[in-house]
Amino acid sequence: MSNLMQNKSEIIFLYDSKYSMPNGDPFTGEQRYDEATKKALVSDVRIKRFIRDHLHNLEEMIYVINDKSHASAEGKESGAAARIKSIKAKYSEEIKDLEAAAKKEKTKFNAGLFCLKKCIDVRLFGGISTEKNHAVNITGPVQFALLNPSLNKVDLRMHQNTSVFSSSAEKGQGAIGTTSVVPYSINQIHGWANPFLAKNTELSDDDLGKMFKALWDSVNNANTRSKSNQSSLVLFQVIYSNSTDKLYGVDKWVGFNSEKRDEEVRSMDDYSFDFSKMIEKSKNEKVKEIRYYTEIEEIENAIKGKKKFTKMTF
Repeated sequence: MSNLMQNKSEIIFLYDSKYSMPNGDPFTGEQRYDEATKKALVSDVRIKRFIRDHLHNLEEMIYVINDKSHASAEGKESGAAARIKSIKAKYSEEIKDLEAAAKKEKTKFNAGLFCLKKCIDVRLFGGISTEKNHAVNITGPVQFALLNPSLNKVDLRMHQNTSVFSSSAEKGQGAIGTTSVVPYSINQIHGWANPFLAKNTELSDDDLGKMFKALWDSVNNANTRSKSNQSSLVLFQVIYSNSTDKLYGVDKWVGFNSEKRDEEVRSMDDYSFDFSKMIEKSKNEKVKEIRYYTEIEEIENAIKGKKKFTKMTF
């Protein structure tokens, strides 16, 4: 428990997307988009999916897995129920010992809660189990904005493609599909880490460090048709001096300058980031430290050596 996450913080993560679909709407299949502001949108679910999938590939214990194997592993039970059973089986001996100890002390032991806390994604984002007699609903200490707008305005492009598979048994030709792609977007993800909720899930600073690395690496290594042309740019963790501190508009602390119209930007050669507001805000007594990570020399040179700015190590 001594390694519990102690600091309240806000997270800003920037990555770019080139002729891809940063986050499709599951109902329409099209890129999420704000018609009024002309900005591409990325949901919190998409970001958590990046993190979960990468940590799962690294063989970390994950509760919400993006496949159907656990949904059918236990017959008609839901994926969540099957997953709980799978975790219980893995830690069966430890659970027996804890149940025996609780019985001896005349206290209650919640096996469902025990299983959920074994999963790093639950420790980060929370989780729900409706298991009989062991129902659990945990709010996670790390959350991201429901929808995250891009820094730049975007004109979506329609893209047509053909499928080699026939669209029906009666038609020998493949189907023609139309989808929207983003020529270039600077995607800004805004998040929060709450130390009070970290006590409930037992989230540690080590867990948070794994999440940051997973976020960075997962975007760089995404290999699906719609996500493969993306790159991590810079990650910030704004750490507050006290657990109740708050500064307004952290998601407005990074800007960018370009001689081109937003919609004409196609790469980092077309613009530069403006960190002047973040550097100015870092002087506030509520800011204890700003940790950052980047592998891009131009960004590194803009913030390296600034007071309160410390580079993360992965």
